[in-house]
Amino acid sequence: MALIRQRKLTKQQIRRIDKQQLESQTSIDDSLMDGVVMAHYGKQLEVQVTSLPDFIPEQPEIAPDDPEPFWQELALGDIWRCHVRTNLPMLAAGDQVRWNADSNTGFGRIESVKPRTSMVSRPDRYHKLKPVAANVDILAIVFAPLPAAAPTLIDRYLVVCHHAGVKPLLVLNKADLLAEENGVDTNELLAQYAALGYESVLTSVDCPENIAGSNDQQGLGDLKQFIDNKLVIFAGQSGVGKSSLINALLPESAQSVNIISDNSKLGQHTTTTSRLLPFNPDDLTQGGIVDTPGIREYGIWHLTPDDIISGFIELAPLSGDCQFRDCRHTHNSKGCALWRAVADGQVLQRRVENLVTLREEADTKPY
Repeated sequence: MALIRQRKLTKQQIRRIDKQQLESQTSIDDSLMDGVVMAHYGKQLEVQVTSLPDFIPEQPEIAPDDPEPFWQELALGDIWRCHVRTNLPMLAAGDQVRWNADSNTGFGRIESVKPRTSMVSRPDRYHKLKPVAANVDILAIVFAPLPAAAPTLIDRYLVVCHHAGVKPLLVLNKADLLAEENGVDTNELLAQYAALGYESVLTSVDCPENIAGSNDQQGLGDLKQFIDNKLVIFAGQSGVGKSSLINALLPESAQSVNIISDNSKLGQHTTTTSRLLPFNPDDLTQGGIVDTPGIREYGIWHLTPDDIISGFIELAPLSGDCQFRDCRHTHNSKGCALWRAVADGQVLQRRVENLVTLREEADTKPY
């Protein structure tokens, strides 16, 4: 078999090739600009322009007899559909990226992603870990007296917050319903979380099932103070008024809102994809809200037992005092320090039970 000899390049040829590569890279760098991912649609993402490139292409001149070709101008604040380089990780709403735009097609391509300060992820239907939102500051856990608050659900979100490095904020919506049947239990629940050091705010907005003509928007000012200049995820079970809250905070967002089923008293899921809704569309540094899919999407099987128990801030320090290092903290676990603390009135029984439930769920792989 004949050998293919490598061509020996002269110094002049090497210099010319290096110059061409440098000019090519400079051309690429000149066309790059900053952007923020606003939403994810399969293989495409929506990216808002937050800076313009050093080189802005000009629309070519058109001959009198030629048809006018497609051309999209570049402008700050515009939103472009973009593809992603194949060697980049999965991106999510809130990611800050460097990208270039092709004005001839109206599409862009994301070339790199900037370091993230936080990442909230969830397993998808194919059992792969999928990013939900990047660079999030606060996860607002929304619940209400109706549908009745689910402490296991709240504890699940608190674990997600702890694992993702995001600050939790408990938002009790429909506070005007506290005087009704479920109000006592909900107030007690708030007091329990306050004793653990979690911050909360009470709100009441115009939900579809409220009394006709009601215009109560209690607590929105307090909520705005908590989330001002922050990137926030609003999460919680369906029907608690997440979309109604977002509509009240950002009327131009036009979130879809469903009425709670009269028969089941359960919410109807409205949100289908994560989307960043900015407080100021002209300045994304002022923060915004990432509206996310419902709790059914937030599996935790990717978390370890240590990840889960670390999200129970009052139980984690006690776990090292169990008689056995592999203690599963079930009610019949011998020498369990957590259940000893329950007996002594130091911690809540439901919190230990929720810990066990979440750990058992994580141990049960969905495949």
